[in-house]
Amino acid sequence: MDKEKQGLGPGYLTLETGEVFAGTLYGAPLEGIGEVVFHTGMTGYQEVMSDPSFAGQIVTFTYPLIGNYGVNDNDYEAAKPALAGMVVSELCMEPSHYQSVRTLAETAEDFGFPILAGIDTRTITKRVRQDGPLWGAISDQPLAAEEVAALKTKHIKKSLVAEVSCQEIKRYPGSQEHVVLVDLGMKQSILDALLELGCRVTVVPFDTPYAQIQALQPDGLLFSNGPGDPEDLLAYCSEWRKAAEEYPTLGICLGHQVLALAFGGKTEKLKYGHRGGNHPVKELATGKVYMTSQNHGYVVKEESLDKRLLTVTYRNVNDGSVEGIRHQLLPVMSVQFHPEAHPGPSDTSHIFQQFLQSMRVVGAKRYA
Repeated sequence: MDKEKQGLGPGYLTLETGEVFAGTLYGAPLEGIGEVVFHTGMTGYQEVMSDPSFAGQIVTFTYPLIGNYGVNDNDYEAAKPALAGMVVSELCMEPSHYQSVRTLAETAEDFGFPILAGIDTRTITKRVRQDGPLWGAISDQPLAAEEVAALKTKHIKKSLVAEVSCQEIKRYPGSQEHVVLVDLGMKQSILDALLELGCRVTVVPFDTPYAQIQALQPDGLLFSNGPGDPEDLLAYCSEWRKAAEEYPTLGICLGHQVLALAFGGKTEKLKYGHRGGNHPVKELATGKVYMTSQNHGYVVKEESLDKRLLTVTYRNVNDGSVEGIRHQLLPVMSVQFHPEAHPGPSDTSHIFQQFLQSMRVVGAKRYA
């Protein structure tokens, strides 16, 4: 434990602007290269660590103490993390929680990603908020801005979804409606939410063609969260639109964005994303405001939506961005936030109930 407390030695985060932050390296002695983003949650570092939506990103935690309740065997959102690294102010090496089985540093070592601790995370967050998307590199020595730029060119990828989507169809039993879940980088909590409602779920790879989805005879479709630029997936949108026009459909996060694209909309990258568990969202039909869990760097451009087909249902209170849409004629709806939460509030879990009800209404008509 003493060796673990000391870490691997000095470490550095070099931004593509050339700015360098010095700290102590923990976890795996690997170089971490990716877009530097910040997460505002006070808790939930295990879920963030294992959320496939963070693929290829260096996550800076704004809360000053990370790792204080350790890591357990129950709260993973995927089998292994896909993030490029973590940056924290203070890393707790002696966690206290009855479910804890290892420290965050031990977990990072096991899964093979670096943690840089002892960093002024407030300054990094301010840089991202002021300058917009920034790439960086975690290493055991400071780098020049040109070296970070070269690493960025080497590591940037057209689409990250193929790396985090399942490779084969997976089936989960249930007594209620059959949902085909299109895995764009799915969080385990989304699957758990459907199973808790009694749904039978079939998880399929992101590139599953419409004919194969149709052959599964679903009652509804769910497009999951996932990483990267949604417009990198435009080639698949025509197939996804065919499926959404046939079955009741729910999209979450990246799933929300690709559904907007499938029906003719456009997306754009935010100056800095929404990542945390305290984002207020207003439901336009009722005026009610919900606190939501969010993790995204792209949004749907409202002016690009065909108002004859799609209407905005939720809006972000802070910046006015689109947080939900609904099809005017079809049982298709999507939300930018995470109704399954984990981490964050479960204020909007009723959206899964709405999805279940839409499947039952359509099913009653179809089989009457």
